[in-house]
Amino acid sequence: MTRPDDPATPAAAPERPASAPERPAPAPAAERPAEIPHRTTARRAPAATARRGPADPVKSLLHHHRDLCERAVDPLEIAAGLEAHGLTDRTAARYRHRDVFALAEELYARMPPRTQEPTGGSPGPGPDAEARAAWTLLALLPGAACLATAGVLRVTEGVLADGTRTLVTVVGVVLACLALWACLVRGPLRAPEGAGRAGVYGCWLLSYAVYGDELLAQVMTGGPDGPWDGSPAPLLGLVAAVAPAAWCAHLFTVRARRKLTGSRTLEEFGAGVRPLFLVSVTLFLGALLPLLYLADLGLGGGGTPVAAVALGVLLFVARLLAAHGLPAPGTVALAAACAVEAAAPALVLSARLPGLEPLARPVDALVSTGGTGAVSALACGGAALGLLLHAALALSRASAHTRT
Repeated sequence: MTRPDDPATPAAAPERPASAPERPAPAPAAERPAEIPHRTTARRAPAATARRGPADPVKSLLHHHRDLCERAVDPLEIAAGLEAHGLTDRTAARYRHRDVFALAEELYARMPPRTQEPTGGSPGPGPDAEARAAWTLLALLPGAACLATAGVLRVTEGVLADGTRTLVTVVGVVLACLALWACLVRGPLRAPEGAGRAGVYGCWLLSYAVYGDELLAQVMTGGPDGPWDGSPAPLLGLVAAVAPAAWCAHLFTVRARRKLTGSRTLEEFGAGVRPLFLVSVTLFLGALLPLLYLADLGLGGGGTPVAAVALGVLLFVARLLAAHGLPAPGTVALAAACAVEAAAPALVLSARLPGLEPLARPVDALVSTGGTGAVSALACGGAALGLLLHAALALSRASAHTRT
């Protein structure tokens, strides 16, 4: 019953080849694996980059402050520079460190080894006794020049003609100015970038301390009526106080540097430096008062004026700030004192015009209460008080006690 000639058998055979071409159909599916790795790589690359960024935050900080880290000779300079850029102990935690000092130590350690020491020096004196002796001698020269001039004028009173005495005075003032300039370019009172306009304001204030009271007195009585007598005692005492000012500034700088070395946080350093600043000002004031008293006693004055004391403190704090790289606040305070002193006679003169009489009332009230010296006392005292408060904060920052 076999049916070799059955047409169903040959018909079934061609059905298999007909289904064979359907096998290559999965070929497009075979191309999919090539697309999947491509998508996976594109998605994972940004994720890997994002993880790599914050994994080492100190590296980005080092790149941002690389110049600071390359110039620094120790970690303390880096800590001061970071603080100057606004980094605090609280923000140092973002870089996984407990404080700015620890962060600075790691930045310093990551820098390549230093091949040579920097050639620049600090604005203050060197640690050796020879350097201290040099700037101490320079600090004594201005007072010596003024004292010698005052002595010559006192001895030759009634002997030399007025023109000769004027020449002696001019020579003495020039020598004192040159000695003062030599003192301010070396030693602890040296300003790294100069004092700018502060020198002009200082000369005005010193000149007013000698001639200002007499000028104001003549203006208020209808003058000025010509030459007026000066009072050189305040100038002599202030110039003689340059040497104590240099030593007080030196002691403050050295002690503050030691505090910076031993402190572990910025708050600890600031809390230790503020009393040092107040002690330095107190020591200077303790030296200034006897010098002003002796100068007044030797020249036959009428007592130590409060304005001279306030002016001495103002000049000392302004120069101390400038020596630590902060000249602008002192310049502003000196300019403010000059403005008040210049405004007093200007208001009195302006009150002579019709209808402007009320302008002189504040000056009249102030002079009637404390004399003509009350104007300079108010000007220098107010400026000195404001500058003291500012300096107590500014000099308690680590950035004010590093090499520039």
